[in-house]
Amino acid sequence: MNQRLLSLDTFRGLTVAAMILVNNPGDWGHVYAPLLHAHWNGCTPTDLIFPFFLFIVGVSISFALTNAQNEPKILRRVVYRGLVLMGLGLFLNLYPKFDFANFRIPGVLQRIGLVYIICSFIFIKTNVKTQIYAVAGLLILYYLLLHLVPVPGVGYANLQPETNLGAWLDRTLLGNHLYKATKVWDPEGLLGTIPAAATGLLGVLAGQLLRSKYAPAEKVAWLFLAGNALILSGLIVDSFFFINKSLWSSSYVLYAGGWAAVGLSACYWLIDVQGYQRWTRPFVVFGVNAITVFFMSGIIPRTLGLIKITTTDGSSVNLQLWLYKNAIAPFFGQQLQLASLAGALTFLGIWLVILNWMYNQKIIIKV
Repeated sequence: MNQRLLSLDTFRGLTVAAMILVNNPGDWGHVYAPLLHAHWNGCTPTDLIFPFFLFIVGVSISFALTNAQNEPKILRRVVYRGLVLMGLGLFLNLYPKFDFANFRIPGVLQRIGLVYIICSFIFIKTNVKTQIYAVAGLLILYYLLLHLVPVPGVGYANLQPETNLGAWLDRTLLGNHLYKATKVWDPEGLLGTIPAAATGLLGVLAGQLLRSKYAPAEKVAWLFLAGNALILSGLIVDSFFFINKSLWSSSYVLYAGGWAAVGLSACYWLIDVQGYQRWTRPFVVFGVNAITVFFMSGIIPRTLGLIKITTTDGSSVNLQLWLYKNAIAPFFGQQLQLASLAGALTFLGIWLVILNWMYNQKIIIKV
């Protein structure tokens, strides 16, 4: 990367820390509503986290691949990195049972890998104007596919969880290799890659703005204004194509992308323009090892779940649950949601200690 922004590492770290927080509550039965995904339509703060990360992937592409020499070699590297990300995601889905007959194929890392490849190719092969057209084209194409293409076996285009075109495509191509909580559709399904790539491209465009020759204050203003315009556009489109993370609807791309742009503009202004940098360290350590901590924060709870503890009443519980119920929950009495949040914050705090040590030792694991 020929120009490193502390604000970008910080924003990435904030996003990854939020991912870990919402993915690891002490008790899934007692979670504050903002820390859960919307059931279907709508958008909670948690629903903004994944598109923020894809937006950041796009920003990073514009910094890392600008003026890249030896284009064929760069493209091979892009494909390799994308495939490694997808491979890590597949391993995460397989672990620890390695049930190849029923494991989930889509996933967060798989979507990141695909979006990274698509956005990198578009960035390398096109200019800014074409990239803007690509965002619009992808969102319009996705709208038309979901609203106009009849769903086989249903007979009409619809946007319901089990009978939309994306759900049908996932069942047809992936069979039972889908998210177990939803069974017949997947929130990171194949068709949703189209609008997810648009989210990444919004980040690519934001990155090029930050790399431009505009004065820093102008960059902040343009990014902030563009973000608000996207939010407003998303709310307008919501009137006929509702904001929905599971579908990754076109309105959701605009709305979440707008908030990502606003968030990045705030970080850039505070950190790189105004110089308020002392508070960034806890988030930077998450940001520079983002994929590592996301991957391992999925592996470790699964591993703890394999270890069984026999309680005083003779029942058996896994080590993760035992630790929560004996080391954290008792301090909060009947405040079950607060206890669950404390469990997530404890897990996050442990990772902060580990990542801070890695940062001090200059251990940065790159995919």
